[in-house]
Amino acid sequence: MIRFASLGSGSDGNGLLVESGATRLLVDCGFSLDDTIARLARIGIEAAELDAVLITHEHDDHVGGAARLARKFSLPVWLTNGTLQAVSTQFSGVADIHRFDCQRSFAVGAIEVTPFTVPHDAREPAQFVFSDGASRLGLLTDAGSITVHMRERLDGLDALVLECNHDLDLLWNGSYPPALKQRIAGRLGHLDNAAAAQLIADVDTSRLQHLVAAHLSRHNNRPDLAVAALAGALGCEQSWIGIADQRDGFAWREIT
Repeated sequence: MIRFASLGSGSDGNGLLVESGATRLLVDCGFSLDDTIARLARIGIEAAELDAVLITHEHDDHVGGAARLARKFSLPVWLTNGTLQAVSTQFSGVADIHRFDCQRSFAVGAIEVTPFTVPHDAREPAQFVFSDGASRLGLLTDAGSITVHMRERLDGLDALVLECNHDLDLLWNGSYPPALKQRIAGRLGHLDNAAAAQLIADVDTSRLQHLVAAHLSRHNNRPDLAVAALAGALGCEQSWIGIADQRDGFAWREIT
């Protein structure tokens, strides 16, 4: 059985905990050391109980606290070679570093991890599908557009944590500088609500037990807009769609 919980999701920090059996993986760590420990405690986990930290890419809201956490608790860290090159100074003194290739799956304890490439303005960004052999959990945030490869990886999942970063109307009519708006909405930026909904419409969701909207912008989105877009694509009640927010993330969810 896989269960998963969010420590928080958004531009101020991200962290997703994935557990199967005795294996616990923290995907990204964009919080300070003390904040990470407190957020883990909130869902009943001690940092020393983690088996590894996986990093999607080098932006600070995803990697900012990872090196300190790894050094403090002697945790192995998994990341792409491009991401490691981007944060090599920051990760000085981290003893157990593993580079993964987005073309190959790897196992950490009881969890098989399948990384896949995404279009984002980072050195070598990745997202993941996690499996215990019976069920599959997908994570997709920090991607500016949807590729055929991404659709293939996210087809037939049992659960998905999916970026709904912004509403295009709110973004274009908001106060951000034009260059920042172009970056966010660009091919290497972030998924808007409509793009996330289109992905849901394009993949097999017949097994889906959980769909959680993540990485919502505080300034350029609202939870009700993200939920309405995903529920419309899935054809479900809006109450069925989850939200990963910045402060609280979301509590444990199980794939049965």
